[in-house]
Amino acid sequence: MKLFSLALFAALSATSFAKTYPITGDTVNCRSGPGTSYAVKKSYKKGQSVSISCQASGTSVSNNNIWDKTSDGCYVADYYVKTGVNGYVTTKCGGSSGGGGSSGSYCKKINTAGVNLVAQWEGFVPSPKPDPIGLPTVGYGHLCQKKNCAEVKYKFPLSQTTAKQLLSDDLPKYTKCLAGYLNSKVKLNDNQLAALTSWTFNVGCGNVKTSTLIKRLNKGDNPNTVASQELPNWRKAGGKVMQGLVNRRKAEIKLFKTASSKQAYPKCQ
Repeated sequence: MKLFSLALFAALSATSFAKTYPITGDTVNCRSGPGTSYAVKKSYKKGQSVSISCQASGTSVSNNNIWDKTSDGCYVADYYVKTGVNGYVTTKCGGSSGGGGSSGSYCKKINTAGVNLVAQWEGFVPSPKPDPIGLPTVGYGHLCQKKNCAEVKYKFPLSQTTAKQLLSDDLPKYTKCLAGYLNSKVKLNDNQLAALTSWTFNVGCGNVKTSTLIKRLNKGDNPNTVASQELPNWRKAGGKVMQGLVNRRKAEIKLFKTASSKQAYPKCQ
């Protein structure tokens, strides 16, 4: 009986500690959602152990877009958690998003109006420097993945032409993740897809995936109504309302509601 109890305790202990990992950053914020735009709920100090209940994709931090939901109910960037692997170590948060209905025949590149909108609101930065919330960016909103944006193939300082080329390289990734969260019943024209790609580029794929906007579109709500009601909610950065984001959301809504006969999702015309 005593041996059984010890064996059971050992087994339970192994299970208990299997998902506990140390924090590697000096002071790491734990946020209300999987991204840097979510409010900070608490902070962890270097060496402190956290238990991971699930993981989700979100804002990329040093080329890692995984965020770990801790037992405290908040999310910390996986980059600052020593899990021992470059990938998921447990189940994804929330399970299925209800999307993923795209056949892959949607428009991979957004229209010129969408590219210009993103460029306008991101602003031109010729050499890497921190954005308003401290993240290093360059060009038109390219978030640096390596020190000094070493992954960028264009020479610094960028010209507006090379910055637009970099933006064109970046945008399809965000259109792809957006399309992956929508089911095949959603119908979007090129202006609507472009406006939502701008929003996705701004807030990150992880935030888009778990958004009410996506859930409402997949449920069949009127797209113009959904965009008008949901996009304005995304106006904060670092927990503060930013007038630039308020204005950007208005511009995205205007583009979204601009009539077009060209279908972009789920099939590209």
